[in-house]
Amino acid sequence: MKTFILIHGSWHSAWNWHKVVPLLEKKGHRAIAVDLPGMGRDKTPIQNVTMKTTVDKLCQLIDSIEGKIILVGHSKNGIMISQAAEYRPDKIEKLVYLAAYLIPHGKTQREYSILDTGGVLKPYVTIHEELNAHTLQPEIYKEGLYADCDNDITELAKMILSHEPIESGITPLQLTDENYGRVPRVYIECTEDKAVTPFIQRKMYTETPCDKVYSLPSSHSPFFSMPDKLVEILCAQ
Repeated sequence: MKTFILIHGSWHSAWNWHKVVPLLEKKGHRAIAVDLPGMGRDKTPIQNVTMKTTVDKLCQLIDSIEGKIILVGHSKNGIMISQAAEYRPDKIEKLVYLAAYLIPHGKTQREYSILDTGGVLKPYVTIHEELNAHTLQPEIYKEGLYADCDNDITELAKMILSHEPIESGITPLQLTDENYGRVPRVYIECTEDKAVTPFIQRKMYTETPCDKVYSLPSSHSPFFSMPDKLVEILCAQ
């Protein structure tokens, strides 16, 4: 049995994984889907959420679990699993980046997002300066996030998606070869992704090589559109 900690991406919450968790459990594994601070059922005021508070919450969860875990990060929050691995390398069996930002030491998620000029989301992001956060306009949900998902996912997202803190995306990662560098990592690319495009995914896993790269012919959200195929890859770890 393996223990998976599943980390959602921008604007989302533990809800992302509602199809994946029971499939992993059916195969005898333990799966924990997390609401990051300020997201989903976590009521931390969004203006108080930082990279540090988010990684601290992950590390507390990791410390509470006996044995090693596999940490799965989606989209922007690949940065969170990387930083957590720096602080808890001996507790993490493997890092799995799902269409996720795989950023080297000293760089920020925003630096790589700016390079991703083919993505469709940026014109639909609304900044809320008073909250140091942003939201995504619902009219782009289907095309940008859920192109190959059932329509009810888009409708649910209109009720569930929330603010995303800005600070973590502009905070440079602090990674070392001695800690982060010794944790095995794999990448799952989504070849039809219009949010984190195949161009930037490939750039990242080329610059920061992974032990293995898997491909899914999916949009940005294979946990909704092809959970069985995603779980097959996860169970192979």
